[in-house]
Amino acid sequence: MSDNDLYDRDFYAWANEQAALLREGKLSGADVGHIAEEIESMGRSERNQLTNRLAVLLAHLLKWQFQPGLRGNSWRLTIREQRRQAARVLAQNPSLRGSLDAILADAYGDAALIAERETGLPESTFPAECPWTFEQAMRDDAPV
Repeated sequence: MSDNDLYDRDFYAWANEQAALLREGKLSGADVGHIAEEIESMGRSERNQLTNRLAVLLAHLLKWQFQPGLRGNSWRLTIREQRRQAARVLAQNPSLRGSLDAILADAYGDAALIAERETGLPESTFPAECPWTFEQAMRDDAPV
């Protein structure tokens, strides 16, 4: 079975085989093209993880701001949890700091949709652009 066949048919077996080849220094036998793709995919996954955490955080900040009568412990704890998890992703991937403006803008687009769906408020209720900087959104003392 070729590397491509194994890669397509049994990713787990392929990954273990490639790891063994790399550990043994047998680079000529390694499926370098697919290994490179998987490493790039892992990087995208970390960026997506941060974007998703920020989207949930920003959605809850929007709900907190625009539905003050519905504020509760669940929203407050979700805000705290997402701040912690976003900070953890960033601590483990500090090179993402250079892309925070773009990541925050991307996350805000998702957040506004989430807030619109979960609140029933019209899209026009929410600012067109993120009203918070990354630092403001991550502050433990604001808004809750």
